[in-house]
Amino acid sequence: MTGQITLLVVEDEPQMLRFLRASLQSHGYRVVEAITAEEGMRLATLHQPDIILTDLGLPDFDGLELTRKLREWTDRPILVISARGQEEDKVKALDAGADDYLTKPFGIGELLARIRVALRHTQRTGEAEDPVFELGRWRVDLSKREVRVEGLEVHLTPNEYKLLTTLIRNAGKVLTHRMLLKEVWGASAGAQPHYLRVYMAQLRQKLEEDSARPKHLITEPGVGYRLKLE
Repeated sequence: MTGQITLLVVEDEPQMLRFLRASLQSHGYRVVEAITAEEGMRLATLHQPDIILTDLGLPDFDGLELTRKLREWTDRPILVISARGQEEDKVKALDAGADDYLTKPFGIGELLARIRVALRHTQRTGEAEDPVFELGRWRVDLSKREVRVEGLEVHLTPNEYKLLTTLIRNAGKVLTHRMLLKEVWGASAGAQPHYLRVYMAQLRQKLEEDSARPKHLITEPGVGYRLKLE
């Protein structure tokens, strides 16, 4: 049931706000609305929403700054919805702490799917970590550091395993190149984005049914990677 789930929408464009309100309410969500970043901060504190949707172009201060301010005290999913579709804008939003990014115009089906993924990620991180992760043909036992595909054990190098488990811990979220490089190779390792392309290609060869058309290890062009759950 979604009736108890509260979404905070921070959007100053009346037509988009009406679209989001009608669409989300018709699917059982409770919608709280703000038209400025300052009001969004206040309502986020007051209502403690399950998910926050924010535009970038707000009348008082930018949605990027709002995202940074929210991340100082809340780990609730933040989904950026913006007409700015450049890779640089997406990377900045994700590095600021957003969990996902949708470029306007978008369909309500895609938005609802992103919301469902964000909610599942929240539920997993809110519970004790399950030592076993299963997805399609995969079974990853985090306590044993064991990876199996269709029951057969697959050997991963230490960096391949670390890259995979970083994606698993953040399943459904877009992780930028910088985030992944820092997690896998460390802040001062001097790793370059081409490292990720090489290791991701190796993971796809070992885990995906068709490495040329991966179902789960998804590239977000110019931005990073996502472990897709749907």
